[in-house]
Amino acid sequence: MKFIDSQNISDKRLLVRVDYNVPIKDGLIQDDNRIRASIPTLKMALQDNASLVICSHLGKPKGQVRPELSLSPAAQRLEELLETQVSLAPDCVGEETLAMAESLKPGQVLMLENLRFHPEEEKNDPDFSRELSRMGEAYVNDAFGVSHRAHASVVGVTEYFEQCMGGLLLKKEWEYLSKIVDPARPFVLISGGAKVSSKLGVLYNLMDRVDSMVIGGAMANTFIKSMGFGTGNSLVENELLDEARNIIHKAREKKVGFYIPVDFIVGLDMGSDQGSEVVPFQDIPEDKMALDIGPATCALFAEVLNRAKTVIWNGPMGAFENRAFAQGSYNIADLLSDLSAETIVGGGDTDALIHKMGIAHKFSFISTGGGSFMEFLEGKTLPGFKALENKSG
Repeated sequence: MKFIDSQNISDKRLLVRVDYNVPIKDGLIQDDNRIRASIPTLKMALQDNASLVICSHLGKPKGQVRPELSLSPAAQRLEELLETQVSLAPDCVGEETLAMAESLKPGQVLMLENLRFHPEEEKNDPDFSRELSRMGEAYVNDAFGVSHRAHASVVGVTEYFEQCMGGLLLKKEWEYLSKIVDPARPFVLISGGAKVSSKLGVLYNLMDRVDSMVIGGAMANTFIKSMGFGTGNSLVENELLDEARNIIHKAREKKVGFYIPVDFIVGLDMGSDQGSEVVPFQDIPEDKMALDIGPATCALFAEVLNRAKTVIWNGPMGAFENRAFAQGSYNIADLLSDLSAETIVGGGDTDALIHKMGIAHKFSFISTGGGSFMEFLEGKTLPGFKALENKSG
């Protein structure tokens, strides 16, 4: 892949795909981290005398124009962060929008309206891709968060540009995640969250690469039950019990340390305000749910992680949205933030947790992608990456 820092973009009008799919409530952005993550690329381009046509999606309008999903708040926030005027086009294609794009002078910025107001975006429609490509003279993908989607603004549009490149954010994602190929050891994967099913590809792909796997969150319940223990009312994927047993067997076969919780904090349900009861993993009460890892598990996991030189973390250790069941996730985050190891984090929930704690700066890298991060770890080729690679020959 070619990246913007090695390309001649001076005086060119760049079509830049970003990921500004940010949470908005009552017209106000609740978390602007994704917008901030794009600033280095945009500032570099502006310093090189380029003009910028920025495109993104927001939410799931499903091909309909929905005013509450306008990118107007994102344009306003970007204007503040760049300290330069950012105009918002009425659409992402069409003659009026094209005229606005073509009138840009070096150093000026235009944001296109929500790409997903058009159903053709998600269908990777060639005609829509061609129309979108008219907005720029060269193309930059700086949207890792959607690079696992074969959409028009990510893949189709590259067919109509001579010059295609990745932005600085995409480069950073690619460089850090590529470290799993040759990591400093010991290399530990922490996998949490609700479902084993969503992590199967990652567990199998990294089985040959990691030294240890640390399993938390509700997905640990499926492994506990697969070993013949009761799990009470806990969330369990019963259809994956055989798969869970197979993963444990493969880890043993490959001499990969496989660590699951030895105790839990339990409650009647995820909304319960009582989270103080700690039980051994084999004694989960029939009428209760395992909702967080317990103190003995935190100590066990700490032993493994303190020896690590590379750690990848995806998925919380419990139902962290409820403070009663957040301590395990907080403990792991605190521990990782103090390690001298390479610490790489991905996934929306884990990312949100770390930013909420105010310790994001203490991690080596926090990926801006959820699905893209997972598919990369599964060893899949991301369509957005492949499209850029195809243009670099």
